[in-house]
Amino acid sequence: MKLKIAALAGDGIGPEVIREAIKVSNAIAKKFNHNIIWNHALTGAAAIDKYGDPYPSDTHNVCINSDAVLFGAIGLPKYDNNPSAKVRPEEGLLRMRKKLGLYANVRPTFTFKSLIDKSPLKKERIDGTDLIFLRELTGGIYFGEKGRKDSGNIAYDTCIYSRDEITRLAKMGFELAMKRSNRLCCVDKANVMESSRLWRETVQALETEYPNVNVSYELVDAVAMRLVQWPNSYDVLITENLFGDILTDEASVISGSMGLMPSASLGDGIALYEPIHGSFPQATNKNIANPLATILSAAMMFEMSFNLINESNLIKKAVNISLEKGILTEDIADSKKSFKTSEVGDFLVKLINEH
Repeated sequence: MKLKIAALAGDGIGPEVIREAIKVSNAIAKKFNHNIIWNHALTGAAAIDKYGDPYPSDTHNVCINSDAVLFGAIGLPKYDNNPSAKVRPEEGLLRMRKKLGLYANVRPTFTFKSLIDKSPLKKERIDGTDLIFLRELTGGIYFGEKGRKDSGNIAYDTCIYSRDEITRLAKMGFELAMKRSNRLCCVDKANVMESSRLWRETVQALETEYPNVNVSYELVDAVAMRLVQWPNSYDVLITENLFGDILTDEASVISGSMGLMPSASLGDGIALYEPIHGSFPQATNKNIANPLATILSAAMMFEMSFNLINESNLIKKAVNISLEKGILTEDIADSKKSFKTSEVGDFLVKLINEH
């Protein structure tokens, strides 16, 4: 099978973790007789430095002419720490999502048996956690009208949602719930926000189309609390852009490290796969970043974009074996010997070749 994949390494540790994901993907392709064509392009700070644009048209063309996008990370301190910066790396990610029509961010949170003690939460609270957030990506406060007035002393950001935007994400949530445990939680702030009330009434109107799905409605602050108390009580959760951004980062630490969790951004066409972590600029070029989130994102890519289930499962199997054998980067190694980013990738390639 011929696979055309856009590789957007981005900033910080992005190039390092993408390098290992490519290494593992190439090993899978060789084992299963696939041909991967990698199309590399710049985005984020790297693109600003070269083109003055965090998502240049050349990069967009690479994406739309590929079958899937594998993305690293975005952001650098020289932009993050400059409130007056006229263009920011994150603008590239927002524009990429909008132009590619990526309206649903799929972020799973699960635990690894061999790493259960690495979590900051007690084992009995997180054991068995296997939940998925569907976060709306192209609407809400990030895309609403914003600005300053009163000589810059007052700032505002507007949260706007349409019923159609909510419906398409909610339907994806219902369909995902039907493939799992038939449980769906709609997360909102309907006691305060009008946009949340639209979310709730839209999801309620869809319930008759999915009679087998048990739907609950919870306020975002309550969910933030329960994610710490009993995360294994959730299965599929749907929510708007800002709430999803915050809650998925909270959920990510349940596994023990943000360097472990993958994600996918879906729409009506091409899909994008990326680790949930940021660019971690302090670790850039030190060969210490955890590549597993990006490698597991590649596993999601094989399954969701190409329906290559065996290939995806072999990557996940290799990751689990490597964790059980203690092949850990320093973020989860504790006092044990830690392994370099490239060493983890090399070990996974070895396991793939052996199985």
